[in-house]
Amino acid sequence: MGKDVIIACDFNSKEEVLAFLDKFTGRKPYVKIGMELFYSAGPEIVKEIKARGHKIFLDLKLHDIPNTVKKSMAVLSRLDVDMCNLHAGGTIAMMEAALEGLVRPDGTRPLLIAVTQLTSTSQERMEADLLIKEPIEEVVMHYAHNAKLAGLDGVVCSPREATAVHNKCGKDFLTVTPGVRFADGDVGDQVRVMTPAQAKEIGSDYIVVGRPITAAADPVAAYNRCVAEFVD
Repeated sequence: MGKDVIIACDFNSKEEVLAFLDKFTGRKPYVKIGMELFYSAGPEIVKEIKARGHKIFLDLKLHDIPNTVKKSMAVLSRLDVDMCNLHAGGTIAMMEAALEGLVRPDGTRPLLIAVTQLTSTSQERMEADLLIKEPIEEVVMHYAHNAKLAGLDGVVCSPREATAVHNKCGKDFLTVTPGVRFADGDVGDQVRVMTPAQAKEIGSDYIVVGRPITAAADPVAAYNRCVAEFVD
């Protein structure tokens, strides 16, 4: 499976996202649809973007009892998405149930990846709010290993964790990494960032890039630059 750049389409309306995607008349980028757009525009926006020829990572981060997640994943799978995710903290049983729900009648299914710990979770917050006392690096690797045991395809992780995840779970276990910025760009609210070229070097399989592309003066050129640095 080759590397790819996923554009985070964090828009809050159908009109905004379609106007943005209209700019891409050549290569159709892989796009991430998150909660903001999905809750605003509904499942139909997924179908419409898919019909335009884009691959879709549906980023809804499910976390519930196993049976509810199983049934919900079956609904999402019918939208013909290419990748979706959940929280690894929902337990191995929940992740296994999610995989069962994702499998379509023809035996195919989207890729399923797990969020280990959100990038906003610090060691201090994890200990105080979640009562998890182990080092956050160990927690991330344990959750990644649980996702592997459950049969998932990979995890969302920091670019800086990609090498460790591959060492723990194997080179074919996917690492999907946000927190990527150009070397000459604004880091925004991200504290620890990498360039696309650095993410490629340390083994990220997919990079998720938002504002450096969506807020660029020329989004298509910014996307092509990402592809040149990370994929080509």
